[in-house]
Amino acid sequence: MESNKEKLEAEKGHNDEHGGIFGANTELYFAIISGLLLGTGYGLSFSEGLPSWVSNAFYWGAYFFGGFFTLKEAIENIKKGVFEIDSLMLVAAAGAGILGEWAEGALLLFLFSLGHALEHYAMAKARKSIEALASLAPPVALVKRDGREEELPIEKLELGDTIVIKPNSKVPADGVVVKGEGSVNQAPITGESVPVDKKPVDDLQKDYSKEKSIKPENRVFAGTINGSSALEVKVIRKAQDSTISRLIKMVNEVEQQKSPTQLFTDRFEKIFVPSVLVLVVVLCFAFLVIDEPFSKSFYRAMSVLVAASPCALAISTPSAVLSGVARAARGGVLIKGGKPLEDLGNLEAVAFDKTGTLTEGKPKLTNIIPWEDADEQHFLQIAVAVEKQSDHPLAAAIVKGVQEKYPDLSTGDASKVKGIVGKGVSAEFDGKEVFIGNKALFKDKGLGKDLEDKVTALEKEGNTTMIVQYDGKFIGILSLMDVARPEAKGVLEKLKSIGIKQMIMLTGDNQQVGEAVAKEIGVTEVMGNLMPEDKVAAVEKLDKQYGKVAMVGDGVNDAPAMAKSTVGIAMGAAGSDVALETADIALMGDKLEGLPFAIGLSRKSRAIIKQNLWISLGVVAVLIPLTIAGVASIGPAVMAHEGSTLIVVFNALRLLVYKNK
Repeated sequence: MESNKEKLEAEKGHNDEHGGIFGANTELYFAIISGLLLGTGYGLSFSEGLPSWVSNAFYWGAYFFGGFFTLKEAIENIKKGVFEIDSLMLVAAAGAGILGEWAEGALLLFLFSLGHALEHYAMAKARKSIEALASLAPPVALVKRDGREEELPIEKLELGDTIVIKPNSKVPADGVVVKGEGSVNQAPITGESVPVDKKPVDDLQKDYSKEKSIKPENRVFAGTINGSSALEVKVIRKAQDSTISRLIKMVNEVEQQKSPTQLFTDRFEKIFVPSVLVLVVVLCFAFLVIDEPFSKSFYRAMSVLVAASPCALAISTPSAVLSGVARAARGGVLIKGGKPLEDLGNLEAVAFDKTGTLTEGKPKLTNIIPWEDADEQHFLQIAVAVEKQSDHPLAAAIVKGVQEKYPDLSTGDASKVKGIVGKGVSAEFDGKEVFIGNKALFKDKGLGKDLEDKVTALEKEGNTTMIVQYDGKFIGILSLMDVARPEAKGVLEKLKSIGIKQMIMLTGDNQQVGEAVAKEIGVTEVMGNLMPEDKVAAVEKLDKQYGKVAMVGDGVNDAPAMAKSTVGIAMGAAGSDVALETADIALMGDKLEGLPFAIGLSRKSRAIIKQNLWISLGVVAVLIPLTIAGVASIGPAVMAHEGSTLIVVFNALRLLVYKNK
């Protein structure tokens, strides 16, 4: 069974091709040796007492060390049937040698190998941000088995094992808390800045490994950091299936997924490279047309070959995509490939699921209204006494809401509690009949105009109302509502400020409820009364209307709509298999604040990709005519060429320090 680090080593094995006798940086050391030999040979060439072969010998040594890794890579690519554009540098260096221009050829290979070595070093900086994820989870866990504790490698943990997590230590596996209470810093996985309070699950015997929905306060993730209290956790995922392992795997797969710009550069190179080769062949025979020796025509052709090699173009987009994805992962956002990274920054419309995305996903008590001359204390005692015996979610919300507002409220016990499907509940309190329910429950009893108008007004504001009747008299109204997330309004304002023009709410609730929430938080459009299949149709309509649209949901019942959108974004994906599989972008924490960060990062990535394209194509566009005209030789061409390659790589690495404004 492979550990996270072993998987990463296997996946990044291609980077090891640049290692050797001096370790991972052998290519860089070879480039430096090449430069020293080149400089020595150049210095000796001014000594009149020495034969030319002495300085040439140093140039030949520079050829060996400067061309070693380029030749090695070229041979391996040819074996695979691939002819990389970088291999053309070898042809140009060989051509310079044939002409006796050993210093020029050595300079070309020195600068090219130095550029490549620094490029690989810089790109490794981006990969290290991803590889750092592998070290988040500790290598061993303290396991309770057969009445004793023992340390085991995390790869040997089994489902159902109970592990002990000491204070201020890392969590080794995904699981549920079975003993102890305390806070856990989930920032490494979800990006949440505030530690999350944890407590034991209600049913210690239940198999939570098959449970699709586990409360955040009961669940812990591998790689998170325990607070000051000891916890005991039951393992619900093996090491290779943990959230962090899947996150590492998906982020590494990004390198194989090409963005629209990468696809464009690939198509461009397929046309550009053959065109350059034809031009080089033609230039070799320029001496037949113009009065110059073959050596000069051949040298000019080799210079053009160097100038036209689009190395900077080839690396410009992958380096930006990799850096952007790595930065997103550090911020608790999983971006699955270059396409969603680019597409997200090009959006002007975002559709949101309402329940659980823009709202908290659970009803809260919003109004307590005693009716006419009823005593509020007595009214609430009756309501709580009845509702605490009901298992309906609205009943639990009423009891919780009243107890939060009046913690010292004493209640008696109701009897003969009976649910009335779709309408409410009946019971007895102090020997008198009680009814609690919606308008339909009292349809035949006559609510009275004032009471009915009040209930209607509350419902227009998005509330679900419960009317309380005691001993044949209406004594009050309780209203509940799935309230907006505290951060929703601020997030939507931020989205508007960064250029998102349309924010659409898609909800299965009625239009009035949706509009009430929308008015509170600033949504620009509401589509209510939608079934899951209606949401898919709505996304298709929005896509045609706005060109591109993102869909933000919980990744489960919104999966079909997310799949239809340009970019599917899942909330709270750390605990959802479906979200991680179906979404293009996953906000690992259950926090909306990750959305403006992701969009801002995407826009920065798009800007850097465009800058890199202009730099790489601009240098090629300037160098080709200059080398054809003979203004620039191989030396200046390779310096400009390699300089542009390094500029685009280091420009892309700026994404690693991107900050959400």
